[in-house]
Amino acid sequence: MNPIIKLSDNAALRIKEIMSNAEKNAIGLRVSVKSGGCAGMSYVMEYTKEVNTNDELIEDKGVKIYIDSAAVMYLLGTEMDYKKEDFSSSFVFNNPNETERCGCGESFKV
Repeated sequence: MNPIIKLSDNAALRIKEIMSNAEKNAIGLRVSVKSGGCAGMSYVMEYTKEVNTNDELIEDKGVKIYIDSAAVMYLLGTEMDYKKEDFSSSFVFNNPNETERCGCGESFKV
């Protein structure tokens, strides 16, 4: 079975950095999807401090990502990358389920 999300090497390195600076009781990062943004949905990343039994756990390249069960169907086959440019840096979701993405890259539609 294909993982819900695959991490690029850059994303895994950045998550390791983030987790090394996280509050001591954070156990990983949680990815979910919420309504909003100009295209209808947006990705949400936050620290998680406890295991939600409905979350899907992805362990890849030495990091733990918890996927909100309500977001799984929107994220199947997605690659999570981290891009660093001259004036900005951000996580990028390369999601094959997207049918539309807003111009700023902050939201999407499936």
